[in-house]
Amino acid sequence: MDYHIKDKGLAQTGRLRIEWARKSMPVLNQIQARFEKERPLKGIRLGACLHVTTETAALAQTLKAGGAEVFLCASNPLSTQDDVAAALVEFDGIPVFAIKGEDNDTYYKHLRAVLNAKPSITMDDGADLVSTLHTERRELIQGIIGGTEETTTGVIRLKAMAADGVLAYPIIAVNDANTKHMFDNRYGTGQSTLDGIIRATNRLMAGGIFVVAGYGWCGKGLAMRARGMGARVVVTEIDPLKALEAVMDGYEVMTMRDAAPVGDFFCTVTGDIAVIRKEHFLAMKDGAIVSNSGHFNVELDLQSLSEVTKSRRFIRDFVEEYHLINERRIYVLGEGRLVNLAAAEGHPSSVMDMSFANQALSAEYILNHANTLEKRVYSVPVNIDREIARLKLESMGIQIDTLTAEQEKYLSSWEMGT
Repeated sequence: MDYHIKDKGLAQTGRLRIEWARKSMPVLNQIQARFEKERPLKGIRLGACLHVTTETAALAQTLKAGGAEVFLCASNPLSTQDDVAAALVEFDGIPVFAIKGEDNDTYYKHLRAVLNAKPSITMDDGADLVSTLHTERRELIQGIIGGTEETTTGVIRLKAMAADGVLAYPIIAVNDANTKHMFDNRYGTGQSTLDGIIRATNRLMAGGIFVVAGYGWCGKGLAMRARGMGARVVVTEIDPLKALEAVMDGYEVMTMRDAAPVGDFFCTVTGDIAVIRKEHFLAMKDGAIVSNSGHFNVELDLQSLSEVTKSRRFIRDFVEEYHLINERRIYVLGEGRLVNLAAAEGHPSSVMDMSFANQALSAEYILNHANTLEKRVYSVPVNIDREIARLKLESMGIQIDTLTAEQEKYLSSWEMGT
């Protein structure tokens, strides 16, 4: 088996951590039990570019149980958990190409290694695998049935490809499922981002000013959790509706230009480029802590930061000090990459349970509907979304009401008035 990981000797530790994660993933566990019996993915070669974490390992095991040959690489150079990668290779026989801290060249070599397996379904987190396939390995496209995409940034890229008429096969936007973005993005990102910032810095949140750039689902979760830690939260936005929502939720809203001089902590969650730029870095107070929890590190304009920097050094793990020309010091966490995965362990497994249940069921859906899907980005079917929510509630011991026959008739009829 071809693979590239840091150290196979870490496998036992990874195996135990995967076991711990699976204890909080009842929905995916139920799907795996069915997959083992039905083998709906038998004969499928599945190329996955995802964060190589304990929760992703549970997904890979589920896909393999369903009959798929799984090939896995990392979707971010700093998100790999090396012991998990080792466990998947050693105990599950899944080829993994991922090493925490890998350089950019190695990152793309790993992407190409997965593509060399000639997958028939792709599973992406950020669309790097899909874009590499479209630009470098177009001869493989005819063998692709479809794909899935995990995150907001990837969905944006894929919809742009579809709009330009270059997307060569159908892809399901797992991120758009309610059981994904309403929970993973909000509760997962909110908790894990603060976890990463605190692990990296050991700084007190209470009383500090925490600037959240972007008020989508991730921004909402992060703002909520920062306020829960006692921080005074400022939100920056470009969308007037989201900005108004942040105001109504009780946050102070201002431009990044106005927030830069007052913030103690900054975190970007926008999915866009150069959200914090040279003029913002120069305006920050001495000791400001800057991080990113959007998918790519481009949200922080680190190139322009370097241009106004006299010297740099790592002062703690995942904390790089930039000594600016104005004599102030700015601290960038995790090289500007996803701080919740660079400096912590990513989302809690109970949240990823729903996200990866969507991935598994979407892969099955693609296989069952391959002949009817067009070359565009699809939402997760509503029946899959609702079934995952039902299973999650069931696992929590929660029951909900059902409509009576009279109520169903009322909702479907126009004749019955008030």
